[in-house]
Amino acid sequence: MTTKNLLVELFVEELPPKALKSLGEVFADKMLNQLVRFNLKLRDPRGMVAYASPRRLAVYIPDVESQAPDAKETKKLMPVAVALDASGNATPALLKKLAALGQDASVVQMLKRAMDGKAEVLFLDSVVPGATLADGLQIAIEAALAALPIPKVMSYQLQDGWNSVKFVRPAHRLVALHGADVVPVSVLGLQAGRETLGHRFEAAHPVVSIKDADSYAQQMETEGAVIAGFEARRAEIEKQLKAAAAKEGLKPIEDVALLDEVTALVERPNVLACRFEQEFLDVPQECLILTMKANQKYFPLLDAAGRLTHKFLVVSNIRPADPSAVVGGNERVVRPRLADAKFFFDQDRKKSLMDRIPGLSKVVYHNKLGTQGERVERVAALARAIGQQLGGETLANQADRAAVLSKADLLTDMVGEFPELQGTMGRYYALHDGEPAEIADAIEDHYKPRFAGDELPRGPVGLCVALADKLQTLADMFGIGQLPTGDKDPFALRRHALGVIRMLIERDLPLDLAWLFRAAKLADAKVAEQLSDFIYERLAGSLREQGYSALEVDAVLGLAPQRLGDIPKRLAAVRAFTALPEAASLAAANKRVGNILKKVSPGETAKVDAALLREPAELALNAALAEAKPKSDAAFERGDYTSSLQALAALKGPVDAFFDHVMVNVDDAALRANRLGLLAGLHAAMNRVADLSRLSA
Repeated sequence: MTTKNLLVELFVEELPPKALKSLGEVFADKMLNQLVRFNLKLRDPRGMVAYASPRRLAVYIPDVESQAPDAKETKKLMPVAVALDASGNATPALLKKLAALGQDASVVQMLKRAMDGKAEVLFLDSVVPGATLADGLQIAIEAALAALPIPKVMSYQLQDGWNSVKFVRPAHRLVALHGADVVPVSVLGLQAGRETLGHRFEAAHPVVSIKDADSYAQQMETEGAVIAGFEARRAEIEKQLKAAAAKEGLKPIEDVALLDEVTALVERPNVLACRFEQEFLDVPQECLILTMKANQKYFPLLDAAGRLTHKFLVVSNIRPADPSAVVGGNERVVRPRLADAKFFFDQDRKKSLMDRIPGLSKVVYHNKLGTQGERVERVAALARAIGQQLGGETLANQADRAAVLSKADLLTDMVGEFPELQGTMGRYYALHDGEPAEIADAIEDHYKPRFAGDELPRGPVGLCVALADKLQTLADMFGIGQLPTGDKDPFALRRHALGVIRMLIERDLPLDLAWLFRAAKLADAKVAEQLSDFIYERLAGSLREQGYSALEVDAVLGLAPQRLGDIPKRLAAVRAFTALPEAASLAAANKRVGNILKKVSPGETAKVDAALLREPAELALNAALAEAKPKSDAAFERGDYTSSLQALAALKGPVDAFFDHVMVNVDDAALRANRLGLLAGLHAAMNRVADLSRLSA
């Protein structure tokens, strides 16, 4: 057996650029896992390199065996009583079992006996020959191709003219080298060899014959004019972008997704500087940037203040001695795109946002929820109510106005061409119409936060409209039963819920969920409960991601606090409480009290009469509660939840003594009710900040 480095490359027609990075990673990982499975490779990813270019998927795996070592195997056959007759000879059942395993009666004497439970059983020891690299690699390649995250495959005919195969793109060559030796495998109608193709136009040799696995990357670059590695090619593009931008005294726009996509489009990157007419800079830069990135895959250049300039960078796939033709071609191509954007912008400003609002009544929002116009009316009403609560009549009027205008830009040509600009263009058009800045900002900001980590609306007006828009969407969709299921969430309700949570908590808004539901006209109690549970589930997950323990989160959310802005303070209080030496005992006692109170019969009244307190332990608990509760309540009312919980630490001793010396469920009904009342008061006092019983493991 010989250990050598392995190289496998599948040469294909242009792969989907947005999926290329993941295709290369999955191809490499699956190959490695399969080779490990066949004991042809140790489970060690160090040194492995995944290659992915527009026309190839490849992987380099070091230290791969030519044949896996033999393995000892012990097979359980059957109970001795079934396998051997009274004379110790093999029964037909045993002989049949051995024949199925490729053995005969000659091995009967070599079978081992061992107890398996209560029965004595026969076992067969054998040696399983290790898999050859050819056999293991054949299965590995097939498994790797089957595992690729390809949403849709194509069927194409092989060169023989008769057979066809299915893959994401037609495959033309297969390279499989173990060191310098070709491994005889085949896939997609291709037989493995050592020849592949380089760059379409710039390869020194059209066909590149790979000498061995170790020389693949170098040969592809020198002979094939291809940087085969995705990360290496990405780094080269990034380096060239920075150098070209620095030469102009500017900086390229940062966009990881665009960089990855361009990396997947070229094999030999060459960054060139281009420019367009400065008159196009009168158009909002968001429009120009989007059209250059989305349509042309260009990198706009920004000045030191982050403003768009009339220069941009293009990543070419060729390196001509004179790049002027490439530069000129790209400048000609981008000009009509920018002209379209300017035309849309000029045309849209001829009609105000307010004049567009009637058109929303002709746009269907949902067949069960009416038009966009009707939806805007609901959002505006909710935004006004929220504004009234947060800032009085002035804020209510501003929120109402911004909400009414918030969706009007959906009817503009620019947003029709670039839906990603909804809200952004609304802001520009509102300013052009003479709307106040806070109204214009709110039109743009009411979509925020658009994604995890996105910024919140910048002002109170935007906050009111954003909160109303997301909450009304949740209320409407839950009202018609359009709940997310599994990984399907077509209306982004999970994202809307997280947006509501973030605004309520991070801006510490004095708004209760129950009030918000009523303001959103969510009258059905069952639907309100469903939506409440949905929001608390999203909140619990978010808090755990932030580092809070499951017990801490469960304790706080167990009370379903209506004001979400209080939750960080409650969590901090619970964390401080759990650090106290009395915490574990009080949490356990609280759980015990809760279990006792659950068993109180419906007709039984639990109340406290000081005259009925007899036992020293219950007198002491009543006195301790009378002293601790006012301190705890006072701290709670002023929002000092940490002090509120810490004030209860003094109850540990009296509570422990009570359970050690006092019987609650006595026969005397009045005495039992009195003690239950004492426990009910204790339970209520201890569970204002959080359900402490949930801290008890």
